[in-house]
Amino acid sequence: MLASKRILLIISGGIAAFKALDLIRRLRERGATVTPVLTRAGTEFVTPLSVSALAGRKVFTDLFDLTSEAEMGHIELSRSADLIVVAPATADLMAKMAQGHADDLASTLLLATDTPVLIAPAMNVRMWQHPATQRNIAVLRGDGIMFAGPDDGDMACGEHGPGRMAEPLDIVSAIDRALADGPMKGRRVLVTSGPTHEPIDPVRYIANRSSGAQGTAIARALAGLGAQVVFVTGPADVPPPGGVEVHRVETAREMLAACEAALPVDVAVCAAAVADWRMATAATSKMKKTAGGLPQLEFAENPDILASLSQRAEGRPGLVIGFAAETDDLEANATAKRRRKGCDWIVANDVSAGTGIMGGSENAVLLITETGAEAWPRMAKDRVAAQLAQRIADALPSRL
Repeated sequence: MLASKRILLIISGGIAAFKALDLIRRLRERGATVTPVLTRAGTEFVTPLSVSALAGRKVFTDLFDLTSEAEMGHIELSRSADLIVVAPATADLMAKMAQGHADDLASTLLLATDTPVLIAPAMNVRMWQHPATQRNIAVLRGDGIMFAGPDDGDMACGEHGPGRMAEPLDIVSAIDRALADGPMKGRRVLVTSGPTHEPIDPVRYIANRSSGAQGTAIARALAGLGAQVVFVTGPADVPPPGGVEVHRVETAREMLAACEAALPVDVAVCAAAVADWRMATAATSKMKKTAGGLPQLEFAENPDILASLSQRAEGRPGLVIGFAAETDDLEANATAKRRRKGCDWIVANDVSAGTGIMGGSENAVLLITETGAEAWPRMAKDRVAAQLAQRIADALPSRL
């Protein structure tokens, strides 16, 4: 996929800049040409010499390089690449991109281009979660900027959470998809997966049974068709696919917030097994078992994520797909659910005892649409995902 592709790699100033060196190596191993641009802050973390040695090309650092600018070099740089990659993308550079600032070579290149742009954010967790950064992220997504990560994890500052730059091989996978000519190229897709855990107290919770295997397979299949996938997952048994934008959550309310933050999207696939109820008030200390006494648990209804996305007055995804796990009257219950929620499709399956579907490697689904029900034969969950992903691609209007 990357053979003979031209990548303009912008390395901005953050401790994660050291990963850009490995990224260059991985890209060149796959036959890509890498033209590096290093911001002034980036030179505090990696040297132009090391970047140039790995890329095998000159490193560009200065907007006012008169030799290059005699031929409007920054314009040529910005438009001669197949893809512009920013790794790491700091909060500062993302803010410049969102607001259209152009006060150095990197920001000027990003403003003076019509080439696709993929960024790999890297910053402190509080910076990532700050409302100003979240506003900038929404603007960048609306402008068609593609994201690789960030991941959750330990950071150089000693904190843990979202904001860690994606690993080089995951960025390579995202670059592959960004350059792919699959039918979902240019489409942004939201996929939810796994269960939610609703705390009763610090050691107990309410949950639905879900391994996350089917949702993960769907995210992987859509990414394989070229889609930019935002993957919102509860505490699943299976790891998320590589190269997608991953958001890990625990509760239904956290999952809804992550889904709303991901908008706008072309497609939403709600494969998560979201708990319908939560504790009205979760205990802050472990509830002790007492002889002869049972705890009194008061429940509250969780937000309905599928209905919330389906019934949005503004920013509704063009195609919303829900899932229905049923034990009785599969078609009737799933058809009623589609109408009640307002979604476009429902993927229904029978999870009654003896089917082996819940937690298993196979699935047998019924696709419910406005025109009726279509039964699919039992097959591996990866094959179900591939068939659903292709059906989604076929259902979307073509982009000319």
